[in-house]
Amino acid sequence: MTRVEFFFNVPDKLAKTAELCEKAIAKGRQLTIYSQDDVMSSQLQQRLWQQSASSFLPSSKSGDVISQFSPVVLDVNGENLTQDDILINLQINHPPFFSRFRYLVELVSADESDKAAGRIRYKFYRDRGYEIKSSDMAIN
Repeated sequence: MTRVEFFFNVPDKLAKTAELCEKAIAKGRQLTIYSQDDVMSSQLQQRLWQQSASSFLPSSKSGDVISQFSPVVLDVNGENLTQDDILINLQINHPPFFSRFRYLVELVSADESDKAAGRIRYKFYRDRGYEIKSSDMAIN
C-alpha cells in the first residue's frame, strides 16, 4: 500500500520539493513530481538544476526521451509515467494514479485555500485506509 506523508505550512513548495528530491536522489530513489502546469514545471526544473552549489539534480519532463533515465520526472497530466517510487503532488486535487507509487508526498502551504484543499486530500486518503504521516513545517 502507498505510504502517504503530508507536509503542512510549507513556506515555499518549490524549495521543499527540491530539498526532498536532493535527499531522495542521494538515497538512490526516483521521483515523479505532479505539478500544476508547465510554468511550475519549468520553474521547478530551474530550481533543481541550481539546488546545490556543488551539484545539480537532473530532471526531465514526462514524455521526453530521457525521462526513463532521469531520477526526477516532472509531469502535469499523469500520462507517460515511467517511475513508481516517489510521487510529490503539487496539484490541488489528489492524483488519480497515486496508488501505483510506493510513497506519496503532499505539500500544503499556509494559504487558506491550499489548506482547505489539503484537508480534502487528507480526508480522501484517510477514508480509504491509508496511514498518513504529518509534519508541520511551522513547528520545525
